[in-house]
Amino acid sequence: MIILGIDPGTAITGYGIIKVEGNKFYSLEHGCIYTEPENNSEIRLKKIYEKTCALLDEYQPDQMAVEELFFNKNIKTALSVGQARGVLLLAGALRGIPICEYTPLQVKQSVVGYGRADKQQVQQMVKVFLSLKEIPKPDDAADALAVAICHAHFNQTITRRNML
Repeated sequence: MIILGIDPGTAITGYGIIKVEGNKFYSLEHGCIYTEPENNSEIRLKKIYEKTCALLDEYQPDQMAVEELFFNKNIKTALSVGQARGVLLLAGALRGIPICEYTPLQVKQSVVGYGRADKQQVQQMVKVFLSLKEIPKPDDAADALAVAICHAHFNQTITRRNML
């Protein structure tokens, strides 16, 4: 199974693509989609959508996992991240890809075993799970890989329950 994990943002959207074979996870690709702050929101959202579609077309993921928006004190930022999430969800939905959403707390709990883990702990566990030589960079890409790993764990749990 191939999973595309997404850490949404308007300025930076992190993505991580993993392959799951049994209990083994492999990183296929990770990186970020950057948009220029001087561009208006329509141009930025278009770029996020187009780059996401290109990833979906190239890697043909079986499922997509997107981090949910956490409460943000800056309403303008929260709205723009919500718009970015919308185009990401649309890209997957138009291709018929099943999409699951996870809170930051769920991601941390799944990857580290502790919902209040710090960023360094999450990144270290991403490195371990994917047998990488170093922590993936930039941070947004590492976060997206963590979302994909969270989803893989969720799928494994559901599969085990269905076997009982």
